[in-house]
Formats: sequence, structure tokens, C-alpha cells
Amino acid sequence: MSIHKKRRFLAALLIASLAVTHFQAVNASTMSKAKNAKEEAENNLNETSRQIEAIEKQQAALRGEINEKDAELVNLLINIGILEDELEAKNIQLEQVKTDLADAQETEAEQYASMKKRIQFMYEKGDTAMIEALLGSSSMSDFLNRVEYVSDVYQYDRELLTQYETTVQQVSDLKVSVENEKSELEAMQEEYAQQQASLETVLAQKRSQMGDYDNQLATAQAAAEAYRQTIAVQNQIIQEEERRLREEEERRQREAAEAAARAQAQAQAQANQNNNGTTNTAGSSGGSSGNSGSNNSGNGSSGSSTANSGGSGNNSGNSGETGGGANPGYSTGVSGSAVVSYACQFVGNPYVWGGTSLTNGADCSGFVMSVFAHFGISLPHSSAAMQGCGQAVSYANAQPGDLICYSGHVGIYMGGGSIVHAQSTAVGITTSSATYRTIVAVRRVL
Repeated sequence: MSIHKKRRFLAALLIASLAVTHFQAVNASTMSKAKNAKEEAENNLNETSRQIEAIEKQQAALRGEINEKDAELVNLLINIGILEDELEAKNIQLEQVKTDLADAQETEAEQYASMKKRIQFMYEKGDTAMIEALLGSSSMSDFLNRVEYVSDVYQYDRELLTQYETTVQQVSDLKVSVENEKSELEAMQEEYAQQQASLETVLAQKRSQMGDYDNQLATAQAAAEAYRQTIAVQNQIIQEEERRLREEEERRQREAAEAAARAQAQAQAQANQNNNGTTNTAGSSGGSSGNSGSNNSGNGSSGSSTANSGGSGNNSGNSGETGGGANPGYSTGVSGSAVVSYACQFVGNPYVWGGTSLTNGADCSGFVMSVFAHFGISLPHSSAAMQGCGQAVSYANAQPGDLICYSGHVGIYMGGGSIVHAQSTAVGITTSSATYRTIVAVRRVL
């Protein structure tokens, strides 16, 4: 191949490489933006989740205060009801006392009036009435009876008057006592009314505050949902870009291999042509120097044979290199059962977006990457990139330790149609049927 042709060939390869590099840079920019947007949304989601937790704690505390005030209000209303019953009873008692006092006062007045009449009669008649009453007796017994009767009348009037005075005083005192008790009950009623108004005001404020918390919680929950949707969208973008990058890398590798093969073939053809030309020139030179025609023929044949032999060796070497690239023959010395046994130790641990910790949490590719890293095997932290790792095998020939790849997900084949994988935040690290989703690739990296 001439120097001019080689330069054109190298320029073509360079242009193709620059185009691929530009495409990868564009994809890398899209991927970077999606990852940044996802990271920002995750940070916002974490902050919003903390806000939601704080609001819920404040709501719980406020709900306890509201329940406590409600209980106080209920007890107060019960006491108000009891007080109203007592006031009603006091009013009835007071009315009865007033009636009894009026009756006692009236009886006292009547008795006092009768007593005054007797005293007036006796005063006006003087001792004549007493003497006439006594002299008008028919016998000593009658006389004594009349004397005793007059004495009894005086004694009765005095005792009755004293009794009525006492009754009037007792009823009057009872009236004052009932009125005082009623006043105390009315004061308590007013105090209860103030307490009720105060409690109802506090409850209204706290219920209003609870409404504010409800609004804040609803707003925070809506924001959290929006952040989750953003994360889901960015995950789809990342997965799509990973798929495109993988396909572009595979295409670039194919084109590079094809270009290398063409360059090798052209170089070999040029080498063969150069070797043939050198041999013919040597044969002709020998003939012109006076060698025999048979010797010239022999020299030419020998040169041609040597050139062809060299070309055959180069072709053989090229064929072996190509075969090695197509089937690299992975052999790490690590058994698939050992990988599966180690991976299954972490079943039950949590799933964490972007995580790589087998104990504190990992996502699907982080889990697979960390398991194989334990055995000294380096894998990328990307389920899409893992679809290009190792050697492709069919699912029918899958062995323990192979990678079972899905769209946006990856797991470790356990054998028997099962996988161990970090499935989701809801389930964590678990085991599942290998065909629970559509398998897109099986890769052997052991």
C-alpha cells in the first residue's frame, strides 16, 4: 500500500473515531444531566420525607393535646349539668322555704293577735273577770280547775308564741342559707361558663392548627410524589441512555474490528504483492548475469514459494487472533456455586438506590458488583453495562454464577431456574424465578 493510501485510510479511521467520541460525549452529557436531576430529586425527596415525619410528629402531639382538652371539656360539661340540677333543686327548696316562712309568719301573727285580745280583755276587766270566773265555780274542784285553766292559757300562749318565733327564725335562717348556697352555685356556674368558653377557644385554635398541619402534610406529600415521579422518569432516561451507549459501543467495536481486518487484509495483500515483485526482479537479474535459464527458473520458483509461505503464515496468525476476540474463554478459577452461596448470605437486607453495601443496602447492579468484587472480579455499577460483560450464553446453558440480565435489571443465576438479586425497595435482596421477567441476555464472567 502506498504512503498516500495509508494516510487516507488512517484519516478515515480518525474521522470515524471522532464521530463515535462525539456521539458518546453527547450521550454522556444526557446521562450526566439525568443522573444530576435524579440525585437532586432524591435529595429533595429525602428532605421532604423528613418534613413529613416532623409534621406527623407535630400532628400526633397536637392530637394528644386536643384529646386532653376534649376530655376536660366533657368533664366540665358534666359538672355544669350537675350544677344546673343542683341550682334547680335549690330554687325549688328556696321557693318552699319562702312559702314555709310566709306560713309561719302568718301563724305567728294570728297567734299574736289572739294573745293580744286575751291580754286586752284581761286588762280591761282587770281582776274582776278572774274573780267572777272563780266565784262562779260550783265546787272547789271546779274552782281549782278554773284556776288551773287560766294558768294553762297563759302558759300555752307563751309557749306557742315562743315556738312560732323559733319556727319563724329557723325558716328565716334556712332561707338565708339556701339563698347563699344558690349564690355560690350561680358563681360556680359563671366560672364553669368561663372555663367552657376558654376550652372551646383553645380547642378551636388547636383544630385550626391541625388543619394547617393537614395542609402542610398534603403539600409535602404531593411534593414527595412529584419527586418520585421525577426519579422514575430520570431512571428511564438513564436506562435508555445506558442501552444506547451499550449498542453504540458494540457497533463501534464491530466497526473497529472490521476496519482492522480490512487494514490487515490490505497490508497482507500489499506485502504479498511486494514479495512477488522482489522475487521476479531477483530472477530477472540472475538471468541477465549469465545464469542458465533453468537456474533462473529455479530461483524464481524458490522466491515465489518463499513469499507464498510467508503470506500463509501471516494469514494463519490473523485467523487465530480473530477467533480469540470472538471467544475470549473466561476462566477465573472461581466456582459459580461459591458466588451463589456468598450472595445468598445477604438475602433479606434492604434495597437502596445507588447503594453498593451488601449489609446496609444496594441496588441490583450494586449488589451483583459487590458480590463479584468479593472474589476479585471487577464489574461496572450499571445493569446495562453488565449486559456487555463476559461471554454471552443461552439461558438453556446458564450455570450458577452467570449474570441474568433484564431491561434495567440484573441478577445472579443460582441454578434450578432461580436467581438471587436486589429486587426493589419493597422487597430488598431476595430470590426469585429467573423468568419472572423477560430475559434480554445471559453473561458468563467466571
